[in-house]
Amino acid sequence: MFQLFFFVLFTPGLSKLLCTSSDLEISYTFCDSVVQTFIFNITPCTMVNKPIWNVALTWIPRNDITFLKVVFKVLYDGAKALDWKEVLCSGADDEYAVCGTLKGETVATTFDIKGARTTFPQGKYTIIIHGFADDSEKNMLVCLNFTMTVKQEAL
Repeated sequence: MFQLFFFVLFTPGLSKLLCTSSDLEISYTFCDSVVQTFIFNITPCTMVNKPIWNVALTWIPRNDITFLKVVFKVLYDGAKALDWKEVLCSGADDEYAVCGTLKGETVATTFDIKGARTTFPQGKYTIIIHGFADDSEKNMLVCLNFTMTVKQEAL
């Protein structure tokens, strides 16, 4: 079964349904009040057989991306499950396509999320992704708040 879900988000604060299936539902919104052009799709929309999710991302950043620090937080039914930070772009020997993008240019990239190989217990997950243009985490480029509801545990 092939599923493709595609949304363009222009308005902050409004939750958009990314995908839904019998075992999984994912929605997201921006955490801040800045209107952005952001296109995100993910396939497949399932936890069955522990798939690798294929993601396509198109984004027009509001600042130059010479430095990019990503802060990734996951809450499971309200309790902290993961807190991860990583510098993706430092201005030297950067390996990611997004590095070096100028304000107003379009970032278009694809990648896989292999985290789907993890067994997720049934419940509600809040996934917050912050992107910062500095190491002090004061100059935010983007903030996304995903809600993932695992309706039934994958077998």
